Amino acid sequence: MRSLFLLALLLIGLGSPIRAGDDIAAAQRVIRSQAEAFSHDDAAAAYSYAAPAIRDLFPQAEIFMSMERNSYAPVYRHKSFEFGEARVADGKIAQRVHIIDADGIPWEAMYTLEPGPDGSIRISGCVLLKPGDAV
Repeated sequence: MRSLFLLALLLIGLGSPIRAGDDIAAAQRVIRSQAEAFSHDDAAAAYSYAAPAIRDLFPQAEIFMSMERNSYAPVYRHKSFEFGEARVADGKIAQRVHIIDADGIPWEAMYTLEPGPDGSIRISGCVLLKPGDAV
């Protein structure tokens, strides 16, 4: 009986890293898909990856895209887009992305993602920093 209990604890403990890895992979797919939508000027697709709180701030896809073009130009148009460190805590995901913008300037994007009402992962925020800036 004791060995069955220890096996159950081991399996539960091993499940968390696998789940975190799945969550990070899903988050990266969402971020990459939104970046691709930006590159095609596909407002509806880009907007579909925004969390409800972002949709509340920007109630139409075109308003959202205008904000992205004006405030997040390195995310909107870039030469390079590479995933860095990611963390999962309390059901939320933080993902760092290394970006080289259209002018060749390096940036760090700090994305936050969370499950939406339907359980799908959505982008809940993004902060742009120059390398070396504090988060």
